[in-house]
Amino acid sequence: MKKIGITLLTALVGGSVAIGGYKIFEKKQSDSMTFEEKQKVYYANNPASEMISSTGNPDFTEAAAAVMPGVVHIKVTVTTKGSQRGSSPFDMFEEFFGMPQQRRSQPRQQQGSGSGVIISPDGYIVTNNHVVADADKITVELTDRRTLEAKVIGRDPDFDLALIKVNADKLPFVRFGNSDNLRIGEWVLAVGYPLGLQSTVTAGIVSAKGRELGLLGDRQQRSPYEYPSDEPMVNTAIESFIQTDAVINRGNSGGALVNARGELVGINTAIMSPTGAYAGYGYAIPVSLVSKIMDDFKEFGVVQRGYVGIQYQPINEATRERLNVDDLYGLYVADVVKDGAAENAGIKKGDILTKIEGNTIYSSADLQERVARLRPGDKVKITYKRDGKEKDVTLTLKAQDTKKADEVSEESKRSATEIYNKLGASFVPATDKQKKDLGVNSGVVVTQVRRGGIFDYFGVEQGLVITHVNDKAVNNADEVESALGETKRNIVRVKGVSARGSVELNFPVEY
Repeated sequence: MKKIGITLLTALVGGSVAIGGYKIFEKKQSDSMTFEEKQKVYYANNPASEMISSTGNPDFTEAAAAVMPGVVHIKVTVTTKGSQRGSSPFDMFEEFFGMPQQRRSQPRQQQGSGSGVIISPDGYIVTNNHVVADADKITVELTDRRTLEAKVIGRDPDFDLALIKVNADKLPFVRFGNSDNLRIGEWVLAVGYPLGLQSTVTAGIVSAKGRELGLLGDRQQRSPYEYPSDEPMVNTAIESFIQTDAVINRGNSGGALVNARGELVGINTAIMSPTGAYAGYGYAIPVSLVSKIMDDFKEFGVVQRGYVGIQYQPINEATRERLNVDDLYGLYVADVVKDGAAENAGIKKGDILTKIEGNTIYSSADLQERVARLRPGDKVKITYKRDGKEKDVTLTLKAQDTKKADEVSEESKRSATEIYNKLGASFVPATDKQKKDLGVNSGVVVTQVRRGGIFDYFGVEQGLVITHVNDKAVNNADEVESALGETKRNIVRVKGVSARGSVELNFPVEY
């Protein structure tokens, strides 16, 4: 009897050790999986019934019920510099571009909100970058009314995507679909938290794919790859939106666009509207791109971008006539980056890119969105036409070229000089005594303000000590000019101080 007891105890201990070891192995294996792999494993073990809607009488009840628990309300707190304002005809202008007069600034907190989509049961949530950018605090409200604090894992304005995480387990999540298989006219649902309302579902159809709107990214940064050569300053962002007439409003940003089977096909991002409210069209980032970017954030914290290494011109009626080509679609290669992926594969100036991975290239979005799914070192099949004959080549994508980046820097310097001249001001280094009296570590003194310049327009006075330009500390005129090269979205940010208090200015400039 004693032997039987010892044998049983040994078996129990051995089984516990085996189960514990398996759980540790299982967790490590799970941590190394992509989000798509995690979802496949989950649904392989927990098969769901197929959700089919009738095209004659659409029924989205099952799709909505499956998706709504996985779409969350995101609330953010952002600390900004505020000021006491009086009534002024320029109040609206000031609200967008800063404070034209020197006023004592005080920190203030602003609240914002958007939506997010849970993509794994261990608390990873995808949303838009513009929802969580610069947030001091992010809270996530689940459909069961739980509120959890979230941290940012990674975000990127060029894709307007962000990955955040809450400390929770066994959360409901939304299953990835295939945005490549979406068809024009297919029914879709938009799920989110618009206009401060609770979870809301709207329905519509896919009205277009591959839309480029020029909404994302920083138009003051010039990409060393994949940019139209007839545009000296272009957007580095990747845009290939799904267009839908499902109602999307403020607060829907970061929410889910799903098909009638309840599968995630896009992340709602923008609306086209003259009023700021829904006026017919909404836009979503396709999930085929979202899933790759989320894996990059989880593994690296930043997006891993591979580049083809070309300058191009989309073929349209104007370029056909100017370039004397007969092709109806494709991208005309205006130049290739030295030692870039395209040059190494034999692509030359004057070639026309017609397909990528067998898919016809009708616009730059067709190339950029496909390439954006890949990383440096990945291979991609490109079809190009030369002398009327098509040829297939396989490119190995490369990371950003540093030499080209140096050329971009020179372009920025020229732009900085232009902005500097438009300021209409002169500067001298602040003395050590001035810095000490004002309690600052850097600064230049405005010694002259010329009539007609930007400083004159915004009421900047002589004697103001400017400590930072575009968030860079400045101590002389050269540093002011250098910092102006970091101007983003045509908005110059200036911080200063005087005997009356601190000043923060944000004003627009044109090149």
